[in-house]
Amino acid sequence: METKASLRGARMSAQKGRLVADLIRGKPVDQAMNILAYTPKKGAAIVKKLLESAIANAEHNDGADIDALKVKTIYVERGMFLKRFAARAKGRGNRVLKHTCHIYITVGD
Repeated sequence: METKASLRGARMSAQKGRLVADLIRGKPVDQAMNILAYTPKKGAAIVKKLLESAIANAEHNDGADIDALKVKTIYVERGMFLKRFAARAKGRGNRVLKHTCHIYITVGD
């Protein structure tokens, strides 16, 4: 049995999100939560909250045993850009692209 959770439009680049996702892929959820709790990256807090959501979905919707759950799949895709500009000299402007990403987690036994 597999249960999914997703987060779309997280304010983080996909490359930075993948660094965190690689840490917990294939691990049991209790071990994954410990890893994320002590990882000093912004993406760790975002992924931890999403993992908690996936665990709650598995328990509430599917009646799964939390102790038997593992992180089956986790992947991070590039999302839309927030397009901003920064003022420069002589009335010009530079484009600033603020990256977002979509994170998808599947937990199962």
